[in-house]
Amino acid sequence: MEYQSDFLVIGSGVAGLMFALKVADFGTVHIVTKRDVQESNTAYAQGGIAAVFSSIDSFDLHISDTLVSGDGICNENVVEMVVKNAPERIRELINLGVHFNQETNDSGEAIGLHLDLSREGGHSRNRIVHAADMTGLAVEKALIHQVKNHKNIKVFEHHISIDLITRSIRLKRGMVVTTHEDYCYGAYVLDKQSKTTHTFCAKNIVLATGGSGKVYAYTSNPDVATGDGIAMAYRAGATVADLEFVQFHPTCLYHPDAKNFLISEAVRGEGGILINAGGTPFMANYSPLKELACRDVVARAIDAELKKRGDDSVFLDISHKSPDFVKARFPNLYEKCLEFNIDMTKEPIPVVPAAHYMCGGVVTDIYGRTNIQRLFAIGETACTGLHGANRLASNSLLEALAYAHQAAQKSIEEMENLAPEPSIQIPPWDDSGTTDSDEVIMVSHTWNEIRMLMWNYVGIVRSDKRLARANRRIEIIQNEINEYYWNFKITPDLVELRNIAIVAELIIRCAMHRKESRGLQI
Repeated sequence: MEYQSDFLVIGSGVAGLMFALKVADFGTVHIVTKRDVQESNTAYAQGGIAAVFSSIDSFDLHISDTLVSGDGICNENVVEMVVKNAPERIRELINLGVHFNQETNDSGEAIGLHLDLSREGGHSRNRIVHAADMTGLAVEKALIHQVKNHKNIKVFEHHISIDLITRSIRLKRGMVVTTHEDYCYGAYVLDKQSKTTHTFCAKNIVLATGGSGKVYAYTSNPDVATGDGIAMAYRAGATVADLEFVQFHPTCLYHPDAKNFLISEAVRGEGGILINAGGTPFMANYSPLKELACRDVVARAIDAELKKRGDDSVFLDISHKSPDFVKARFPNLYEKCLEFNIDMTKEPIPVVPAAHYMCGGVVTDIYGRTNIQRLFAIGETACTGLHGANRLASNSLLEALAYAHQAAQKSIEEMENLAPEPSIQIPPWDDSGTTDSDEVIMVSHTWNEIRMLMWNYVGIVRSDKRLARANRRIEIIQNEINEYYWNFKITPDLVELRNIAIVAELIIRCAMHRKESRGLQI
C-alpha cells in the first residue's frame, strides 16, 4: 500500500512530535514509530532542559558552558541560536500543557510563574528547567496529547522504517545508488503486526529516530535506540560526522535486575557525592569541579576507579540531605531504587557508566536540512554542531526543540515554493527470491556480538590496537549480515541488526580517523 502526505516524520520523541505539531496546520502529517508512540529516548530523560531564566544567568554564560563542554568543536553560530531559542521553547511547552516545577515559599505554595532551576555538571549557573525527575516523560505526554487531537496528524505505531526512497536507480532490494543532487521521496516501512511493507511518500521527510545506545552492551537507552535514522540516511548517501563522540553517562544503576535505569545527573547537581567501595570520595582527584565536572570527566574518573580497585561499581551518596528533600526532588528515583531494596535517603546508590548519547549523527545545516534535498534530521539523529566533542547536560531536549522549530519553519517555507516535480513511479518493496528465515539465532547472536565488541574495544577509553581489532571484526560481521539480509524476508529484528552494525562500523571508522584525544574520544 502507498501512503501520501505533505510531511513524513520518522520517530516519535520530542523532536518529531514538536515538528509535527508545528507543521500540521500547513499540511497532512504521517508519524511512523516502531513501537508505541510514547516509547522513545525522550520519555526516559530525567534531568531537564537547559534555559536561561535566572537574573544571575545570561545567554553568554550558557554559550560559554556549552563551548567548554564541546572541547573546541562546537559550531558557535549553532550554539548561539539554540541557547537564545531556549526561553521561548520552554514557554511554548508550558502553553502546550507541560507542568514544570515552580519555586515555592515556606508553605510549599508556588511563587507566581517562577521556574525552579536546578544545576547539573558543566553548568556555571542553575538553569535546568525540570518536571520533578521525569522531565522527558512530562514533555512527551503533553505532546502526544496534542498530536492525537490534531485532525491533520496520523500516527502509525508498530511500523519500522527500512530504507529511505531517493531519486536513484534501485539495483536490488534495499540497495540504492545516489547522487549529490539527490531527492528523498519517502521510506519503505514494515508494519510489524501484518508483516507487510508499505510505501510512505511525502514532500518533506524528517528523521527523528533518536539515539544509538543499543550499539553498546550497557546503555541507559531503551531498546528502540538502534541508530535507525543514522543508518538509513548513510545508506541513502547523506553525510554523517562526529560519530566517535559517544557520551557515556557516569551513573546508571548497578543492579542485576535493573535494566537501563539512569540515575539522573541532577542528583550530583543537588549535592550527591561519588564514593568508591571503601567509602572514600574520589572526584577531587580528577577535577577541581568534583561531582559537577562535565560528564566525560566524571565517566572517565569512575572508569579509572573501577579499573584501579577492581570493583564492580562506585556509589552515589545523597543520604546526607534531608529525606523529605530527596523524596520531593527525586520521587521517581526514590521509588525505583526502593524496588531494588535501595533507600537513597539512607544509603548510597551503586552506579556504573553506560552508553548514553550520540553527539554526532547526520550532518545538517542550521535548519535541520541534510545534503539530500527534502530530507531533514533533528534531535539525537542529527549532527548539528551544538554538542561538539561532548554534550553539555540538558542541552539535548533543548536542541530537539530548537531544531524542530527551525526545520518546521524551513520546510513550510520550502513547500510553499516547491517547484512541481515530474511524475515518478515509486517501485513497491521487492522481496522476490527471499524466504522466511529458519535461523533466527543468527540475528540474536550477532546482535550480542556487536554490542560486546563495541563495549570492550570502542568504549570509554580507546586505543589504536583495540580499534583496529574492532574494525577487522565488524567487516566480517557486516558480510555475514548482508548475506543473510538478501536471502531472507525482512523482520523488525533484522532491520535493527542491520542498522546497529552500520552505526557500529561508522563509530569505529570515525574513531580511527580522529588521531587525537578530545572530548569523548580518549
